[in-house]
Amino acid sequence: MSSTSLATAVERLDSRIACDPSIDAELFERLLREQRELGLLHDERSTCPFLRPLILSRTQYDGVARAAETIAAAFERMADAALSDDALMAELELTEREKVMARVDPGYERLCVTSRLDAYLNGEDFKFLEYNAESPAGVADQMQLEKVLFDLPHMREFMERHPAHWRPQPHRQLLRALIETYRQWGGTRETPQIAIVDWEGVATASEFDILKDYFEAEGYSTRIADPRALGYDGEALMAGDFRIDILYKRVVIHEFLKEFDETHPLARAYAEHKVCMANSFRTKLAHKKAGFAILSDPAYGYLFTPEQSACIARHIPWTRRVREGRISYKNEERELVDVLRREREHLILKPNDDYGGHGIVIGWETDATRWEAAVRDALKTPFVVQERVEVLKLRVPMLTARGLEREEMFADFNPFLFLNRVEGGLVRLSSSSLCNVSSGGGETALLVLENF
Repeated sequence: MSSTSLATAVERLDSRIACDPSIDAELFERLLREQRELGLLHDERSTCPFLRPLILSRTQYDGVARAAETIAAAFERMADAALSDDALMAELELTEREKVMARVDPGYERLCVTSRLDAYLNGEDFKFLEYNAESPAGVADQMQLEKVLFDLPHMREFMERHPAHWRPQPHRQLLRALIETYRQWGGTRETPQIAIVDWEGVATASEFDILKDYFEAEGYSTRIADPRALGYDGEALMAGDFRIDILYKRVVIHEFLKEFDETHPLARAYAEHKVCMANSFRTKLAHKKAGFAILSDPAYGYLFTPEQSACIARHIPWTRRVREGRISYKNEERELVDVLRREREHLILKPNDDYGGHGIVIGWETDATRWEAAVRDALKTPFVVQERVEVLKLRVPMLTARGLEREEMFADFNPFLFLNRVEGGLVRLSSSSLCNVSSGGGETALLVLENF
């Protein structure tokens, strides 16, 4: 079927929701309560006010998945090259501690055990804007969102009307990837023990409890631990009396290395091949946003296969490090600072290494004075500039304290990768063009229709 018929099916669903008298304040309170019980929270805020998932055709989903896998492989080639090329390493602007830890062999082949590419959809086209190569959140959200959304009467009816549908299971692929990586690393325990490691009290902590319950239901003893609570006796990394075989690292590398150095128990056990850590310190090479500047600059085309180069040209926006000098912009040689000052409406500034939307300055939403100040700051600190891309807007039914609404929102679809294979993705919607749950946006589930 055509994309038009998919749009018709979704519009019919939205109309069904709009006419449903049972969608009221009582349902709103129940959905909030269910989300709190299921851990669908960012800090204490429920993340899903929406009444349906993002619905993609199999053709749309597979197109994004193929491109994401190709781009992830390109980032891996770039990271491998940077380990033996000091000039390329310098382009990524890692700190000295990050460089030291990136050169430690993690003990397995694949760069990223789990990762996420963040994409904006626009009709049949899409662009990848960021790569969370080191600590992607949201892997458990699909299964929890399904519990909230897919039992609603209108969704049961929709899935009965379209029985050829598919629901991704990224949480299962995460566990599979962790165990497969542990075996490649040399682990021999039949049921290795897993520690989920991040700072106590982080905004995404509720996800750790969900994953712990799932891992243990599959037979793998699991502990949630703060990096400050780890110990190492030269034989095993420990969280109290709990031996850690697989360390599922959710703590952000630059935050960890700001507090600790290579003498920390985690770093020592990792370097001495006493714990299988995923993702490794090496993933910082692909996580830096300057990687997009390398991928999108034809000068580095020699790093990539013809297939990867074609995919980059189509799906990676023009990106450059912010610094004095001449660059190519729209097939013209120009001073980068001149481009920054004259093309504000088409550009966005991003810190080279941050998350949650921190430090991002959107040119088309910023006045000239504030933009000029942001440019001056970006010239002093590692930043990249990226070209504006067209963003899909959706009118998704949502239930709020004010009642049923259908507000036009920006939407992104961010595929999860496990050992460079896509399974599902994080779907975010926001009234702001900064589609980010940390910045106040929400999320919903994904449903793929096979026959469209």
